[in-house]
Amino acid sequence: MGTLIPEQPLIYERANGVVYARYRDPPHNTKPRWIVGGDSKDVSRVQGDLFTYCEWQDLMKLAEENHTLKLQLQKLLDIYYIVKEDK
Repeated sequence: MGTLIPEQPLIYERANGVVYARYRDPPHNTKPRWIVGGDSKDVSRVQGDLFTYCEWQDLMKLAEENHTLKLQLQKLLDIYYIVKEDK
């Protein structure tokens, strides 16, 4: 069961394309709800991601065809590696 509390019923809610779960009964119902699924774009947005994995794949495909985009992504990668080394 992972980190779920045994024998405790859950309530599932859908809001803006994201499915959440939370505990129904006290004292556990004071714990915040958590994401259990939903549309990948909506879940990514709620989690604060800049874009989804699908959008990243589209960006990579487009960079193969567009020289300017490919150069900019290479510059971004260079910055990423520099920042990563400084950490």
